[in-house]
Amino acid sequence: MPSTYILINADSGYEKKLLKQLREIENVKEAFLVYGTFDIIAKVYTESLEELRELISSKIRKLDNVVSTMTLIVAD
Repeated sequence: MPSTYILINADSGYEKKLLKQLREIENVKEAFLVYGTFDIIAKVYTESLEELRELISSKIRKLDNVVSTMTLIVAD
């Protein structure tokens, strides 16, 4: 499965706390605070779309202070 980037919006003031939690998730290979429409970008690797769905639904979106996510699967 290709690399996937997840763009994340966090509750105001909780960006650094959320970044730390994201970096502790096994499939998250890199995560950074960014400026713009989103607060955090995370690069993740999974073996399948099902594993990606599970990662996003059961781990990332369940973290406190996650407001929204957008998933970008690398095409090339």
